[in-house]
Amino acid sequence: MNETLKRGISGTVYIVLLIVSIFYSTESFFALFGLFLLIAVYEFCSLVHINKVFPLLFAITFYAYSTYLLFNKIDVRTIDLVFLGITILVSVKAMVFLFSKTQESVSAFSKYIYLLGYIILPFIAITKITALGQFNSHSAYTLKTYSPKIMLGVFIIIWTNDTFAYIVGKSIGKHKLFERISPKKTIEGFLGGVLFAVLAGYLISRFYIAPSPIHLQKSIIIWAITAFVVSVFGTIGDLVESKFKRIAGVKDSGKIMPGHGGILDRLDSVIFAAPFIFLFYHILNLL
Repeated sequence: MNETLKRGISGTVYIVLLIVSIFYSTESFFALFGLFLLIAVYEFCSLVHINKVFPLLFAITFYAYSTYLLFNKIDVRTIDLVFLGITILVSVKAMVFLFSKTQESVSAFSKYIYLLGYIILPFIAITKITALGQFNSHSAYTLKTYSPKIMLGVFIIIWTNDTFAYIVGKSIGKHKLFERISPKKTIEGFLGGVLFAVLAGYLISRFYIAPSPIHLQKSIIIWAITAFVVSVFGTIGDLVESKFKRIAGVKDSGKIMPGHGGILDRLDSVIFAAPFIFLFYHILNLL
C-alpha cells in the first residue's frame, strides 16, 4: 500500500476514534485514554529500556483510581495540586534535559521520574481538563461535569498548530528552530503554528463554545491563552520526545499507527501541554 495512503487511512481512523470517544460518553473517553496511557507507558519503557510489567500495572491502577474519584466527584483538589506540582517540576527537568548539550543519556532513576511525571500524570491531567472550563453564574471558571467541547477544542488547536507549522515552515521557513534535535522545524514554522492556533482558539470560543454575550470577551481571551500555551509547550513536548527517540536510536516510539508511528508520537504535544493548561485553569479559579 502507498505510504501516503496508509498514513491518511491510519490518521483518519485515529481522528474518528478520538472524536467518537469524546462525544459518545464520558466512559468511552476515559476508556480510550486509559488504553492510550497503557500503550504510551509500554512505548516509553521500550524507548528508555526499563522493565514494562510494574510500570503498566502501576499506570492502570493509578489511572483507574483517579477516574473513580472523578466519576464520584470526590474533592481531591489538594492532591491534584500536589501531583500538578510534581508534573510541572518533571516538565522543567525534561526541558533542561532537552536543551542540555552534554546530557545525552538518561539515568535509571530519571527514567522512572519521567515515567511518572512525563507520561502517567499528564494523562491524568488530560482527564481533569475535560471537567474544566465553563463559567458559573458569578463569572468564575470552575470545576464542572464532563465537557467534551473542551477536550476537542484542545485537540483542534494542536492539529491547527501542527498543520500550519508544517505549511508555513515548508513555504517560508529558513531559520532552524532546534536543528540538533529536529532538523526540519523552523522558527517561521513555529511562529506560524502559534499564530494560526491562536486564531483557531478565537474561532473555537466565538462559534463552537459560543458562551453568552456577557462572557464572550473573557472566553475569547482564555481560549487565545490556551492556544498559546498548547502551541508553545506542545512544540517543546514534541522536541522532548524527539530527544528520547534520538538517544534510543529509533525513528518512531512505536508502530501501532502505520505511517505515523506510536501513540507517543501522536500525543507527545498534548501530554506535555496538558499540565500547563490544567495549571492555567486553576489560576483562573483563583482570580
